[in-house]
Amino acid sequence: MRPASWLLLVVALSLAFDATLLAVGQERRIAQQRELPLLHTVTAALGLSDLCVATEARYTRHPAVSDPVAPFMDHPGAMEHFPTGSFWAPPPFRR
Repeated sequence: MRPASWLLLVVALSLAFDATLLAVGQERRIAQQRELPLLHTVTAALGLSDLCVATEARYTRHPAVSDPVAPFMDHPGAMEHFPTGSFWAPPPFRR
């Protein structure tokens, strides 16, 4: 197989992977848009400026806007300092 054929194969696979990521992203965006009225209702009923459940740690304030390394800022093997850290389930694809 010629080197140009390998390059074409890599580019084709990259484009297919990119198209798959785009489709999954669009699907998740549509699912979020369906849940948005419910979140607005909950935040309005509770009188919150945003949906927040706990305020004791930076990574439990709002799971949507926290950075993914915040729970590991102390030490990756450290014990959970705050009780609300046990409220969040792992994402469904990691169970």
